[in-house]
Amino acid sequence: MYNELKKIVEQAWEERTLLQQPDVQRAIRAVVEAVDKGELRTAEPVDAEKSLWQVNEWVKKAIILYFPIQPMRKMEAGELEWFDKMELKHGYEELGVRVVPQAVARYGAYIAPGAILMPSYVNIGAYVDTGTMVDTWATVGSCAQIGRHVHLSGGVGIGGVLEPVQAAPVIIEDNCFIGSRSIVVEGAHVCREAVLGSNTVITGSTHIIDVTGPEPVTYKGYVPARSVVVPGSYRKQFPAGEYSVSCALIIGQRKESTDKKTSLNDALRDFGVSI
Repeated sequence: MYNELKKIVEQAWEERTLLQQPDVQRAIRAVVEAVDKGELRTAEPVDAEKSLWQVNEWVKKAIILYFPIQPMRKMEAGELEWFDKMELKHGYEELGVRVVPQAVARYGAYIAPGAILMPSYVNIGAYVDTGTMVDTWATVGSCAQIGRHVHLSGGVGIGGVLEPVQAAPVIIEDNCFIGSRSIVVEGAHVCREAVLGSNTVITGSTHIIDVTGPEPVTYKGYVPARSVVVPGSYRKQFPAGEYSVSCALIIGQRKESTDKKTSLNDALRDFGVSI
């Protein structure tokens, strides 16, 4: 269905002078419109059970190419003024999305019916699935993929990854609970039903250490399904001496008896931890 659009985008990516052509601009805008409607995604699951995803590089290319073909313009809301290339998302009532004043999503971000945006920000290329709450002052970066019934608590920072185009965006799978002021960036992948305690930082290189067994098991940029994770530190030797380095600790698995919409404190109480 999208083969012709993909061909045009790939050609324009290699030869930027083609961006002057009206048919190329129409193709790029058609791709971004499809992303805005959730018909195309910058990344999508290919095996939900195994948490396997594929990156749709050509869609990311179209989003990047959208910027140079958009004119700068002034936007106003009362006394507030902005000067930018990107349109804002509109029509929330028809979309079935609850949007609290001061929440902002850019055109080209998909917000599914039943999602809730508190005062927050969702960037172009992002995908926010049904039943998810983006809480106060949380941010969802460009191309980030947020699953169903996820709670991004207050002040959470979900990073954006547009370039390089082959890089996977941040992925938060279904039914995850991301605690207040946590940060997930650099294409990190949080699998379904995981719980991140407040102030947990997950980057592409963060040591995520499972301490539940007799020996530690370390992951990087990947939180296994149903993991309960809290901030931690480990000792590392440097030329100037030994110092503590931040990490994340997997302290257990979310229990079946723990309701998916339970509070963060309830989820952590099972493991004798309070964050």
